Amino acid sequence: MSTRPGPVPPPPVPPAPRPADGRSPHGLRPLLPSPVQEVREPAFERYGVRLLLKRDDLIHPDIPGNKWRKLAPVLAEADSRTVVTFGGAWSNHLRATAAAGRLLGFPTVGVVRGEELAGRPLNASLARCRADGMRLVFISRARYRMKADPRVGAELVAEAAGSGPARVVPEGGSDHAAVRACAVLGEELAALRETTPVAAVACGTGGTLAGLAAGLAPEQEAVGVAVLKGGFLGAEVAAHQRGAFGGPRGRWTVEDGFHHGGYARTSPELETFAAAFEERHGLALERAYVAKLLHGLASLTAGGRFRRGTAVAAVITGRPFPTA
Repeated sequence: MSTRPGPVPPPPVPPAPRPADGRSPHGLRPLLPSPVQEVREPAFERYGVRLLLKRDDLIHPDIPGNKWRKLAPVLAEADSRTVVTFGGAWSNHLRATAAAGRLLGFPTVGVVRGEELAGRPLNASLARCRADGMRLVFISRARYRMKADPRVGAELVAEAAGSGPARVVPEGGSDHAAVRACAVLGEELAALRETTPVAAVACGTGGTLAGLAAGLAPEQEAVGVAVLKGGFLGAEVAAHQRGAFGGPRGRWTVEDGFHHGGYARTSPELETFAAAFEERHGLALERAYVAKLLHGLASLTAGGRFRRGTAVAAVITGRPFPTA
């Protein structure tokens, strides 16, 4: 029987400094800017590359990482409008939106992909959403795929919110305002421009990468590791930047070779890497995004993608969700 200790959970989030008027932003207490820590990881050190972790997972205990950053515009304008958003059965975004609604007192509705889920017991993720006050609306996968059609989208929002006013947030949270909010992440890392030429983040919809690249210093590069297969994220990032900033911003690339079978899928290679990283550093790795990011960066390092002496800042966008 193995005696290897399990990963150590992240430390509790300390209170953020308060503004001069004594009130914390949005009535909440985010840890911003999030801390940066260097770890000695053999997969990088043997090639002379330094690995820094941008600990966005510590921003807030209920709304961590890029979900806080993307929801910042919604939090800033929190009012009585119903926030309607979209996601799958294990969506980090749905959970973050539901938590924000509970904390700030605005109603939330999650339009969930898969009408067959309506008659089943809720999984742990959707149960958390409902416990936080989110009303769940289950629709067919075929109709979900059509949500970008203006007519279908309007119908879905009307069904979800009724006749009252609604604030619509797209799947993953990556609307134009969210992309601009993610530029603050790049600005925080731009302060490390003299020592950290590369910043990297896992990509689902591409919004965080689009904002990150826009906020970095001109001499820095943003690297996105795609967690979905299909090779479409480069076009999505470019579209996000056009919508948010009017055109291209910053230097960025998308690496498509480290999705391990697709969204929320894993592989023995990824599990072995993640377990070893957790044991060495006492940091539990979320598998859908964070583990793929770090494994992808380790593979790129081994392949000579980064020169010796380079420091790479990997954005830790979230924590594992307890499914038990």
